[in-house]
Amino acid sequence: MTIEQNIASIKAALPADVKLVAVSKTFPAADISAAYGCGQRAFGENRTQELKAKHEELPEDIEWHFIGSLQTNKIKYIAPYVSLIHSVDSARLLEAIDTQAAKCGRTIDVLFEFHAACETTKHGWSEEELLKYAEGGEALKYSNVRIRGLMTMASFTDDTAIIRDEFRRTRRLFERLGHTFGDSFDTLSMGMSGDYTIAVDEGSTLVRIGSSIFGNR
Repeated sequence: MTIEQNIASIKAALPADVKLVAVSKTFPAADISAAYGCGQRAFGENRTQELKAKHEELPEDIEWHFIGSLQTNKIKYIAPYVSLIHSVDSARLLEAIDTQAAKCGRTIDVLFEFHAACETTKHGWSEEELLKYAEGGEALKYSNVRIRGLMTMASFTDDTAIIRDEFRRTRRLFERLGHTFGDSFDTLSMGMSGDYTIAVDEGSTLVRIGSSIFGNR
């Protein structure tokens, strides 16, 4: 199937209120253009330099999502135009994004990355850490970031019960933190090519899909 056919098939299966981010990392601009041509506007990248190059080459109305680990010294490359940063895994990173956003005269939307998976190789806050930080009020002191929700990655396993449990725990945390952050805390980014149907069942509002659209890297 073509990129266009893959997008149409996925969108047909997604509820109307679930956003599709096409994960275009490592794929050429031509592939993004093909997806763009059939109406896809939200794309996900995980390297700042690659994102910067694609932003300069491709249409201005693309909504760029940063989904990878982000170093504080690289924020400046994406701060002027990034739509949503999914991977805020520390208080230090949130503060640095706020600083760069202020320099650009912007408010940048961000998600806290929650470590729900079994693997220690994945990044993110523990539930205890995030609750302490968020409910303590520290995250509310910044004026140039808007905290929109949570992002997580499930364990890499064939055991769907484990995956479902991790997504369910993330949703419960998302609901609890909503009391702290209010109505703008509305984005639950979970689900990729191999598990997005489970994620949607468990309340995801945004799925990040790459290989099911563009093919294997």
